[in-house]
Amino acid sequence: MLTYYTATTLDGWIADPDDSLDWLFRQKQGDVPGFGFDEFMAGVGALVMGRTTYQWVLDHEAAAGNAWPFTLPTWVMTSRELPAASGDVRLASGDVRAVHEVMTAAAGGRHLWLVGGGDLAGQFAEAGLLDEVVVSIAPVTLGAGRPLLPRRLDLELVEAAPNGAFVSARYRVVGPLLEDRAAADG
Repeated sequence: MLTYYTATTLDGWIADPDDSLDWLFRQKQGDVPGFGFDEFMAGVGALVMGRTTYQWVLDHEAAAGNAWPFTLPTWVMTSRELPAASGDVRLASGDVRAVHEVMTAAAGGRHLWLVGGGDLAGQFAEAGLLDEVVVSIAPVTLGAGRPLLPRRLDLELVEAAPNGAFVSARYRVVGPLLEDRAAADG
């Protein structure tokens, strides 16, 4: 199962126009069963993220004097050369289907976490590989930035709960919008 586990502002941005997440770390985090980070990570066997997310994590961990925070195999989707992290990080490009297949094998029966990149989440969704979106919605609006998921998708709400300053929700990915599916079928 591939899960896009993320946070967003109330107006649907995962980062501001400068790729900053400062808005996120000012919020009081919760640990409601079904939505807590530690609980989620206990079931994860491999990660995938986009280049911008990878670079942000590297830069912010280095600034704090920390090493790469993940011990699990991690794929970074990029077409550029990037600095290496100290962990098990693999650079990949091209069709997400091939990466999904290798990640699934590496995860050993555990879940896959799509860490960040709304467009990357969209690529997995278009390939029919994104199973769920777990999103914590913060009481912040930015007006612009990086969108949560820049695709037209139907989702089904599975559960939702207040979670600290957030409202957290779990959605099953149904697929492209019904009207888009109908148009494609002719």
